[in-house]
Amino acid sequence: MNNFNWKQLQNGSDIRGVALPGVPGEEVNLTPEIAATLGKSFVTWLSNKLTKESSELIISLGRDSRLSGSDLMELLALGITECGCQVYDFAIASTPAMFMSTIHPDFNCDGAIMLTASHLPFNRNGLKFFSNQGGLEKKDITNILELAKENNFNRVSEQKEIIKSDFITIYGSDLADKVREAVNHPNNYEQPLQGLKIVVDAGNGAGGFYVDKVLKPLGADTTGSQFLDPDGNFPNHIPNPENTDAMASISQAVLANQADFGIIFDTDVDRVAAVDRLGNELNRNRLIALISAIVLQEHPGSTVVTDSITSDGLTQFIEQDLGGVHHRFKRGYKNVINEAIAINNNQDQESWLAIETSGHAAMKENYFLDDGAYLATKLLSELAKAKLQNKLITDLIANLKEPAESQEFRLKINTKYFQEYGNQVITKLQEFATTQPDWQIVPNNHEGVRITCKSPKEDGWFLLRLSLHDPVIPLNIESNITAGIHPIATRLLAFFQDFKSLDLSPLSSFI
Repeated sequence: MNNFNWKQLQNGSDIRGVALPGVPGEEVNLTPEIAATLGKSFVTWLSNKLTKESSELIISLGRDSRLSGSDLMELLALGITECGCQVYDFAIASTPAMFMSTIHPDFNCDGAIMLTASHLPFNRNGLKFFSNQGGLEKKDITNILELAKENNFNRVSEQKEIIKSDFITIYGSDLADKVREAVNHPNNYEQPLQGLKIVVDAGNGAGGFYVDKVLKPLGADTTGSQFLDPDGNFPNHIPNPENTDAMASISQAVLANQADFGIIFDTDVDRVAAVDRLGNELNRNRLIALISAIVLQEHPGSTVVTDSITSDGLTQFIEQDLGGVHHRFKRGYKNVINEAIAINNNQDQESWLAIETSGHAAMKENYFLDDGAYLATKLLSELAKAKLQNKLITDLIANLKEPAESQEFRLKINTKYFQEYGNQVITKLQEFATTQPDWQIVPNNHEGVRITCKSPKEDGWFLLRLSLHDPVIPLNIESNITAGIHPIATRLLAFFQDFKSLDLSPLSSFI
């Protein structure tokens, strides 16, 4: 492994790679042996951070349903025990549960590792690392990869036995207790969801536990729940709340079973979306609006931090209807979470919610952990309270104004230095916008350039930004009127003609 390119495994604050052969052009670069080395690197990093000997460390391991997970975890565990650590094997678990093992009084793990690649294809896998301070940052992952490259680790002569533990049952039980406490049902404290039918779609990922460990003990009827069994082939649909087919599947399940509510998780359960009793999707702006309404009831006037592509209608709803503050920030769940934490640290204002349109949501009351199961639990508590008052949970977002049209175009950059080129495009567009009398640059924008389109034929906005990792410039356009996107896209296509390294085919096809 002397010539191995460790940097290729870094994906922001995660590690991701190709773990299985079979996809043309994708060479395996995350083998069990590589995983073992990464485990040893984490031990060294954690030992240095905590100033503890590796033999004193306790580390928990979990994985999602991916086909490569079992083999990777076996050598990952062995590599860590070679350093003298105590290892807990949680088998299939969720990413948020792994963090919780670092603060749960029965475990108090010094660190945790989750083997997952979220919603990526079956041949991929990755590692997410936690200490009791939360998920590691990008710089920490860089440090771990540098330690892996050095490959200089202490090895003990006597290794501790790996302990298998069913932590997901403990985690699920804690979530169920949170619903009981929140609802405080006057006649049925133990089963506050009795009389409610809840359909869960786990997409054959790690979220199937939510039915047996959370919903059934709370008295919910879970008839119609689907794809609960872990299967790394993902035979039914991509386990991703942003996927059109996945959302159509859970919507159909809710309608077919006449359910009161539907929940869909991503592979490792750090993201979630929902569906109301009429089959309407509660994701993106609607999901943000719904949880914002709940949070701002509990913490009036606080700040909701979102990513950059949320709608103007959401801003109006949070600030005018709910009395909160909407703070748009950069894409990337870690960016959004860290911004909310920074707001709280400044002490002039508080933020209790950081949420991306992707379904990543983190709350101050839950260690700012992006936990799809926790968000689902908050929604279900509100669902039960609404039922007690003969109301619907969606009454909370009745005033949300939604765009008539919304579209994203991903424009590929066909040049080696794509970041520099992309920033040039954004700068030129900003200059161009100042010459357009009916376009107005949105101030205090933290990512790319956001333009309000005032023309009656457009009546909307667009955002052009650079992708976090890929040679792509995503263009998001929304309009409050039918056919309003087309004139905005047409003007932008004409502007982009001068940029020969931009693939304009998505825009051209639309127009």
